[in-house]
Amino acid sequence: MLKIEYIYWLLGAFLLVAAVLNLRERRRAMAGFWAILACPFLFGDAILAALANGTRWPAQAMGVGVLGLGVMAARGGLRVQADDEAMQAARRDAASRFGNRLFGPALAIPLVTLVLVLAAPYLRWGATPLIEPRQATLVALGLACVVALGAALHVTRAPLATGLSEGRRLLDALGWAALLPMLLATLGSVFAATGVGDAIAAIVGAVIPTDSRLACLLAFALGMVLFTVIMGNAFAAFPVLMAGVGLPLLVLRHGADPAILGSIGMLTGYCGTLLTPMAANFNIVPAVLLELPDQYGVIRAQLPTALALLAVNVALMWWLVFR
Repeated sequence: MLKIEYIYWLLGAFLLVAAVLNLRERRRAMAGFWAILACPFLFGDAILAALANGTRWPAQAMGVGVLGLGVMAARGGLRVQADDEAMQAARRDAASRFGNRLFGPALAIPLVTLVLVLAAPYLRWGATPLIEPRQATLVALGLACVVALGAALHVTRAPLATGLSEGRRLLDALGWAALLPMLLATLGSVFAATGVGDAIAAIVGAVIPTDSRLACLLAFALGMVLFTVIMGNAFAAFPVLMAGVGLPLLVLRHGADPAILGSIGMLTGYCGTLLTPMAANFNIVPAVLLELPDQYGVIRAQLPTALALLAVNVALMWWLVFR
């Protein structure tokens, strides 16, 4: 059975490769950054097992490592040098030579992921599923990335070492922003566990008429957008708003369908993702990589789409969740 642990190990191995390549180029801060980050991917199960047995030092060492990541990012030692004119010219020449075929590997990621997720219940070896059912989507995504790497190497006729080197280059360009999705998703769980959802419920109950379906629905939708803008990720906002507004007011009091509310509510949160610089990996990093004159140009371009999508999502929830 293909388990999520295998995907984590694969990610950890790639991060170690990135660390080694940076170390060979005497970029020690970047090498240390990726080496530390590789540890939870490679040894996460061992750290949890040690904690379960009463041994705390591996988790404490990992905590020190996380602090080290923050220090290295704050000191600015993770900046990369721009390619020289010759390298840029070589990249443009290669892009024009391969043309639209370069989009094939990128499009293979969502396509292969979708196919594997839909096929996962039927992929079995006897009574054993080939893909872990609880994490089928993430396992499928990891496999799709491997397939896309193979497709990219086939299209470009490049060796595997080139693929790893170019992947390392993009990872270095992202730098600390590559950690944001993980950190913000964890932040949502921390907020939910510390009672932020209960505080939100109390505030909403004092401000809006909770007997009104429409008022509760608008509070949930706008709250998803606002918290996503603040925290940069709908994954972080969702547990807080679902615990504070979605479950107690919409589901329990007004009988909303939790599955429909959760799915459209999560999409509503991503309207906030389009509007915030906190979603740096989506809105700030592309502006940097494309060398746009306005660092907020991506957000300005996405504003009409975000507002239109928000209106559509609210209408869909009003029409569907109370049926």
